[in-house]
Amino acid sequence: MKLRVRSELFYDFPEDTQAIFAIQVARSPGQAVLSESLTFSPDTPVIQDMADSHGERRFRAALEGQASIIYEATIENSTPRLLSPGIRLESWLELPPPVLEFLLPSRYCPSDKFMAFAHREFGHLAPGSTQVLAVLDWVHNHVDYVPGASHAGTTAENTFVDRAGICRDFTHLGISICRALNVPSRAVSAYAWQLDPPDFHAVFEVYLDGAWWLVDATRLVPVENLVRIAIGRDAADIAFLTTSGNCECLSQSVSVEFLGD
Repeated sequence: MKLRVRSELFYDFPEDTQAIFAIQVARSPGQAVLSESLTFSPDTPVIQDMADSHGERRFRAALEGQASIIYEATIENSTPRLLSPGIRLESWLELPPPVLEFLLPSRYCPSDKFMAFAHREFGHLAPGSTQVLAVLDWVHNHVDYVPGASHAGTTAENTFVDRAGICRDFTHLGISICRALNVPSRAVSAYAWQLDPPDFHAVFEVYLDGAWWLVDATRLVPVENLVRIAIGRDAADIAFLTTSGNCECLSQSVSVEFLGD
């Protein structure tokens, strides 16, 4: 399907501030960037980083005062393979080296603290996608989607206790439980067609039988409606804006428009 994505960020930087942005659509298999534009107001020199091994791209700038950043792209997505029961879990010895880091605990995903729960709740199921699908069901059935229920420092452990959060909290909890079951899992930021209200969306991928499979514990939109932006261990790696100092969001909007199949 063809989609047009757009993000508008309007921020105030009270002093000279270095910033890293991750809002550009990733150049990855099954996701072709047909056209794109990036506009700064006032005009600002930008360092555009090359796409990394995941196809994700970032740009950097030094900003001071009020700044508007508008990114727009037209993309064509192929239909992704959907996770189904019976996909096997590879042993650690079979995994490609770049996948190994996604087995480990990270800042927002302390998977080591979920070992006992994960194996008690899901250990009777066949390792692989059968367990992952059960994890997704559990998170969806036991955690309420409540805007404002969490904050920037909320971890998967907090969400497990509070049983409420937003997309990044669902993602962190799903990742933590999957890693505790030895399933490599990584966070993904995305544009999402038909997400209500529109915003940057956090989902995750699991590595099974030699491939990454995209899943969404919130079930707010089908995974075929997602456009990948960035990939990492957790939200710390996929933030759309990272700055060297304080800044204030004056306004922000994200939109995705369906252009046809």
